Amino acid sequence: MQPRKPQQIARELALLSLSQLPVSPKKLDKLTDDQLVSKLVLGAVRTLTSEVQDTLNNASADLQRSNDRLLSSQTRASDLNTARTMLQEAIASTQIAINQLGTAVEFPELIQLANQDQEVRNYAKEIVIIVNENRNAIEQVISEALVDWQVTRLAQIDRDILQIAVAEIKFMEVPQSIAINEAVELAKRYSGEEGHRFINGVLRRVVEQKKTA
Repeated sequence: MQPRKPQQIARELALLSLSQLPVSPKKLDKLTDDQLVSKLVLGAVRTLTSEVQDTLNNASADLQRSNDRLLSSQTRASDLNTARTMLQEAIASTQIAINQLGTAVEFPELIQLANQDQEVRNYAKEIVIIVNENRNAIEQVISEALVDWQVTRLAQIDRDILQIAVAEIKFMEVPQSIAINEAVELAKRYSGEEGHRFINGVLRRVVEQKKTA
């Protein structure tokens, strides 16, 4: 496995901490490097803990529902098919939780790199500040690229991935292909089974709309 670049680590740190940090960019800009790293790490831990717990709870509920349906199906084909679908969803949720736990195991390395690498800290800080400063404009871009969906209905992790990618494309002069590829990789680590395809589709439409604007 190739070592990850500082900007890749910074994106991940920004993603995990984004929903936990103060909305005001001015408050973030006044933080020292040590204070910033502490807030980023604390926010990331809280997000990761919450994501894993929610996913495990959903998987447990799905397993219970499929088990109840199997026990009460009396071998009817329609009920068995429904139970099978529920079981598949529970397995998918469990796999996501396993992936998230795998990420949690890697977290000490992420913290160490954030503490040691100035480029990681600077880029993570830049992402978070730009997203917060331009949140309305970024969400408008995302909203226009969604098909029969609303930004407010997106899972928080998907919403944050999209916000980071759009911020990089629109405000940070990151090449579109790089921003999209990195967003897809983040979605593979943190989103659902179809999350990375959804993220890719939305960002492709963002790029197309930018061309026609």
